Amino acid sequence: MANTNSKEGMTVDVQPLRTASEIAEFREALAVAGKSSGQSERNLLLFNIGINTGLRIGDIVKLRIEDVKGRTNFKILEGKTEKARTVHLTAIMADIAEYLDGKPSEGWLFPSRKGDGHITTTQAYRILTKAADLIGRNDIGTHTLRKTFGYHYYRRTKDVATLMEIFNHSNQSITKIYIGIREDEIADSLKDFRL
Repeated sequence: MANTNSKEGMTVDVQPLRTASEIAEFREALAVAGKSSGQSERNLLLFNIGINTGLRIGDIVKLRIEDVKGRTNFKILEGKTEKARTVHLTAIMADIAEYLDGKPSEGWLFPSRKGDGHITTTQAYRILTKAADLIGRNDIGTHTLRKTFGYHYYRRTKDVATLMEIFNHSNQSITKIYIGIREDEIADSLKDFRL
């Protein structure tokens, strides 16, 4: 279940941001990378929604203002699995309100500057990898957001069964591999192993 980036002919496993300092560093890189286009706020909200909800990027870019404005949660039919899910926004309501201040009350949350649609998943990928380049990381992609959510959710709760349900995975081992926990657990178990 490795999700990969292909950069300069290399295939790299996409990883979660495992520490608070990695998340802070990435937020700063997003702000810097988006400054030239005036899209820092948009890029930061895209990132914050991803790491705080665990939604797939395809579902994030399709969000509408009316889905999230002033709401603690909303229901979504996930694009890939077509399963219904309640998305909780309480923790990021202030971020959403700040971003929407002065914007219309309806329309795409992440509108494209080309036409009447929303940004594409390809554009979201470019936003993330541009910021990743600024901090010298080549293991960042759109799945990084979802994996970061899952990694930190599991670290806090140790509840892989609920995370598996949130992600709509078929079993717990898939979920652990997806979020990179299995690698961490193996490394931890071998840290002091010596015969």
